[in-house]
Amino acid sequence: MYVRSKSFRNKDGSTRTYLQLVKGERVGEKIRQRVVANLGRLEELKEGKLDELIEALARFSAREWIISRAKELKELEATSARVWGPALVFRRLWEDLGLSGLMSRALDATSIESDFEEAAFAMVLNRLCDPMSKLAMTEWMRDVYRPEWEGLELHHFYRALDFLADHKDEIETGLYRRSAHLFNLDVDLVLWDTTTTYFQGQACESLARYGFSKDKRPDRLQIMIGVMLTRDGFPMGHEVFPGDTSEVETFRVALDKAKRQFDLKRVILVADRGMVSEEVLEEIDKAGLEYIVGVRMRKAKAAREVLSRAGRYSIVAENLQVKEVVHEGTRYIVCFNPVEAEHDRAAREAMVAALREKLSSGPSKSLIGNSGYRRYIKMEGARLSIDEDAIKAEERYDGKYVLRTNAHLTPQDVATSYKSLWQVERAFRELKSGLDLRPIYHYAEKRIRGHIMVCFLALVLEMALRRKLGAITDEAVSYDDLLHHLEQVKAVEINLDGKRYLARTELVGHADLAFRALGTRPPLRVTELPRRHNDPGEECCGTRESYATKPNDHKASQK
Repeated sequence: MYVRSKSFRNKDGSTRTYLQLVKGERVGEKIRQRVVANLGRLEELKEGKLDELIEALARFSAREWIISRAKELKELEATSARVWGPALVFRRLWEDLGLSGLMSRALDATSIESDFEEAAFAMVLNRLCDPMSKLAMTEWMRDVYRPEWEGLELHHFYRALDFLADHKDEIETGLYRRSAHLFNLDVDLVLWDTTTTYFQGQACESLARYGFSKDKRPDRLQIMIGVMLTRDGFPMGHEVFPGDTSEVETFRVALDKAKRQFDLKRVILVADRGMVSEEVLEEIDKAGLEYIVGVRMRKAKAAREVLSRAGRYSIVAENLQVKEVVHEGTRYIVCFNPVEAEHDRAAREAMVAALREKLSSGPSKSLIGNSGYRRYIKMEGARLSIDEDAIKAEERYDGKYVLRTNAHLTPQDVATSYKSLWQVERAFRELKSGLDLRPIYHYAEKRIRGHIMVCFLALVLEMALRRKLGAITDEAVSYDDLLHHLEQVKAVEINLDGKRYLARTELVGHADLAFRALGTRPPLRVTELPRRHNDPGEECCGTRESYATKPNDHKASQK
């Protein structure tokens, strides 16, 4: 609906203009304009009647009426302004992924009478926005607009962690099936990798062990966490192990999980350079399991032999070429990136040029201490010179990396699977930093498992939002910026003339993009709220039931 001006010519040559309220309607295959109302002559409306008309119409618009009344600053009272955007967006994703239904069905199969779903959602949203302890969350919730959290207390969070730990597998399975349908996930190949996280202070006796620390803290008790992802990096499931569990044992668990829980036939261990020892690879090979691992080219003799082999590369993409080499019965894939090769060459030439200039000024021991220069220096007594052989040898590494595998995949698939490793590594970075996996504030095994399940669900929601955004725009949108913009969307509760309203602040930055990605509209600018139960002189108006614990809830929690 819009306002249209229509002009007519008078006999004396002058014109008269009328304003009309017009609505476009589809009639068959054509759009027709229907005049809803004639507002009058423009000349007369400009004399003040237009303002009167707008003021009269505003009385029938809650938003405009409140804005006009707000200008009077007499009977308007803003009682609170709380963060609303993240709760709106991630709750919609929570529903789309079926988590609400999954938890409800799991609860229906128990004798528990409290609905732990909102407690679980609150913990997941906190991981995404401002990770903190469960105790601190009771204060954080007061700054978030989510009426369904009314009545949530600390013990609800702890017991929800126990619930999540008990029902982890069935929630993960249902979540995977829904995600696979929603995002058309590629599950012909599943990636598995592990990380460790250590305890500070008191630790869980049943899980905390000394072992190989990927955090480089062998002095700390730790646990091991494995995450399973699709080829394109969407989280499927996770497992928690004692800190001294071997890589081979975690891999066996992953393979069983893939077959039993997800009905998949194939899991391949993908690991970065130096993360898996030769002994572990031999064990995996003997167990009949598959792996793809990076090779340290400059330290492994086999890699140098492989790089010296002649052979033609196959083009996989503009920035990726591959060739297969079998050395001493082991299969290697040499990957070459022409763009990266040019970058490596230019960087080396700049470094050598700088080194030549410094050597021309006289030898200096400080050059030996520089790791970049040292590889290109030849030392003969006290004389330093450029090692031309070292420069030539370094050229063989330009833009290349070597993979070792026993998987029955094409060289192209091996390379692309390894490139997906950054998704796994990013998942671990999110679990341990952005989602604040550590420090762990729980010491009972079930609570630790529940805490990690919360972090995993937060990771799933984040990845789901990233995919939704990628589906509607090619624009490079920073996830952190998007989250910050969503946090600027506030819910303001207003009392005016004895009535309660909820006003939404303006969308800033990329906040609108998140709503568009989810195929939903942000809430109305102003909405009238029902009266509270305790409003003086008012009867119950059907507001939602409080989340307070039911009388026999404590009994259920002891089971």
